[in-house]
Amino acid sequence: MKIMVLGGGSCQLNLIKELKKRNHYVILIDYLVSPLAKLLVDIHLQISTFDNEGVYLVAKKYNIEGIVTLGTDQPVLTCAYVAKRLHLPFYLTEQQALEVTNKLHMKKIFTKNQIPTVKYVLLPSDFRDEMIKKLVFPVIMKPVDSQGQRGIFKCESINDIREKIKKTLVYSRENVVLIEEYYPNDEITINGWLENDQLTILSVVDRVTINNTRSVGVCLCHNFPSVHLKTNYDQIEKLTKKIIKAFLLKNGPIYFQYLLGDKGIKVNEIAMRIGGAYEDLTMPIISQIDILELLITKLEKKDYNTSLLKKYNLAENQQFISTQLFFCHAGQVKSMTPIEQIKKEIGVTYADYIIKPGDEIGSINNATARVGYFIVTGTSYTDLIKNINNTFDKLQVLDQNGHNLIIKYKDYNQKYMFFSEDSS
Repeated sequence: MKIMVLGGGSCQLNLIKELKKRNHYVILIDYLVSPLAKLLVDIHLQISTFDNEGVYLVAKKYNIEGIVTLGTDQPVLTCAYVAKRLHLPFYLTEQQALEVTNKLHMKKIFTKNQIPTVKYVLLPSDFRDEMIKKLVFPVIMKPVDSQGQRGIFKCESINDIREKIKKTLVYSRENVVLIEEYYPNDEITINGWLENDQLTILSVVDRVTINNTRSVGVCLCHNFPSVHLKTNYDQIEKLTKKIIKAFLLKNGPIYFQYLLGDKGIKVNEIAMRIGGAYEDLTMPIISQIDILELLITKLEKKDYNTSLLKKYNLAENQQFISTQLFFCHAGQVKSMTPIEQIKKEIGVTYADYIIKPGDEIGSINNATARVGYFIVTGTSYTDLIKNINNTFDKLQVLDQNGHNLIIKYKDYNQKYMFFSEDSS
């Protein structure tokens, strides 16, 4: 098949490799001159994955037979847009794709269907003070149609919003921003698969983020199982099914983010994609269900065995796994611990860098500042913690002066370990 993939970054590498293993002709769409996946594909077209019409025109020109993305929000809408016009298989309608990628539409559906979410307003750049009088500061300002924590700010006052609103709108195609009351919380992510209306929740993970700097919401790691799984599972499952019904979702991967705080569970946002924290790699470890296989097989319009989905029981899962997304202080990279050495550490199943020697690392403004990842398992919470620490002890990204640029969680004044010792 001739398949178009939107995005050629670290998150899409495994998808592209798998498509090539199946002897598909892969056309990559990525605005960068030299994306990471450039040498893996048959052809790379330097077009923005946000450019619905531009992608459609080249998809038509090349007579593609399928279109897909993974690990990134906005290209889901582009996929649906192109699929509709070329009569290609895709698991969302164009309207559904808009609703799960644009918070302007998403929040309205939450409100209409009494799905719990934090208080919010939508503000134009020329807003009046009274438009946000019902909200209590601090607030979070976000673009309604971006991704990767771009343009997100924690604001302490109306003047703070006025100062930063144009910086947020830079990352949006709409003329409004989303303002939400800040809700102190633990964040969890729900990963699952929908097959003909039938939901299988594959994992509930703790999504640990940076929240005490300007880089609000940038993910540091995903830890399974969530410390909230046992006590909140029934409520999580009920809420997830309610969202699926409200958005009329039928098929495909789900990636929902919830906030747990003193006022209960609030829905942060939802997405219909395989997650960008390498869930295509972690889901088979956690659940023995290859969610990437499901995505590709559906793309190929082939039948697949759904018996594992029907048999899977999250409550009986005994796995312990963490995806560590690591960052660096600013500086120029001289050398790094060889990735093969990191892969030999106890419990490490996958690891890779997104940087190379000679690269200049800037400050952390959003998720694109990530410099690498490793996925590690353990036999218990305590064992998982030990394996994470041991791996970080070996991990070095050195600058020209021999300083290790790797940031550990303690540098953010957060708890370094996120599991209580009595949870094992």
